[in-house]
Amino acid sequence: MTVVETDRIEMADADANTERLDEWFERLERMPVPEGFRVEIVGGNVHMTPQRNTHWQIIRRILWALEDRFGREVMVLTDVRIDFPGHENGFCPDVAMLKDSAQEDGEGRWKYQDVTFVAEVISKGTAANDYDPKKTAYAVAEVPLYLIADPYQGRCHVYTHPKDGAYTTETRVDFGGEIDLTGTVIDLILKTDDFPRD
Repeated sequence: MTVVETDRIEMADADANTERLDEWFERLERMPVPEGFRVEIVGGNVHMTPQRNTHWQIIRRILWALEDRFGREVMVLTDVRIDFPGHENGFCPDVAMLKDSAQEDGEGRWKYQDVTFVAEVISKGTAANDYDPKKTAYAVAEVPLYLIADPYQGRCHVYTHPKDGAYTTETRVDFGGEIDLTGTVIDLILKTDDFPRD
């Protein structure tokens, strides 16, 4: 009986979270957000970040690698809202790969349970989000593979094997090296020799 009650409370909390996020995003859509800015909500806080050329060039290279591996029909999103576990987490990942079977829900949203890979490219003003609360949310959501590309450090951080709300494995590769992702959900070697730096 307690388990059922706990499940009901968690479902009610999730519904309230979604309603608050919907309200926030509706308000944000009515605001004059400058073109070229990405808006997302992390832990109930709104973040607007400009997309710089360096940022976009790294995203493009990751997208190309996924298309080379899986074809043009691969289920990949960029800057699309996906609600993740935690307090008011309406993220818009730089790159999110979904299961082939993924379908939008009745509200036209994607479910975090269908996300198999996320890549975030660091922006100076929101770097702490990618390294901390977003990494935690992705681990809680059990996203099998999380990649951070940091053009300020000139390094990629690869997180795998989520367990109990944390990633148990981290690999670091400096730009210029190859990231061996064989044996992961994307099963490829990602070359970073042409990742630009800031």
